[in-house]
Amino acid sequence: MSLGKRIKERRLEKGLTQEDVAKKLGMGRSNLGHIERGRTKPSAEVLNQIASILDTTTDYLLGRSEKKDETFNPELTEKDERDIKKELQKMIDGLNNKGSYAAFDGQTLDDMDDEDRELLIASLENSLRLAKRIAKQKFTPKKYRK
Repeated sequence: MSLGKRIKERRLEKGLTQEDVAKKLGMGRSNLGHIERGRTKPSAEVLNQIASILDTTTDYLLGRSEKKDETFNPELTEKDERDIKKELQKMIDGLNNKGSYAAFDGQTLDDMDDEDRELLIASLENSLRLAKRIAKQKFTPKKYRK
């Protein structure tokens, strides 16, 4: 599929008109029409703007990728890893206290068999990692996303 067809397809998927996209680009509707019909090629700057408006990547528009959506999947930093370990240790310590409200089903971690204890700790760690990634996805401004 050509660049123009991909732009048009993505624009329609997003429910945008040529006029909507052209206004955001600061150009006339007919200019965008020429790009969609393949009569003219957009500059790299304009292509980046189009990809941003259509919430996709330039690789998709150029046919180098079939992945339409621009997804931001943040990596966890060393600081994030340290924070997760600290929080996990707090949770484990809380579960080890006999009088703790956080005791699991009335048991402390010491009362559990090895397999259950390891599964619970792994589950808590995975939950903390997932929560950290979701928070980064949700609260990282677009201009800082790679």
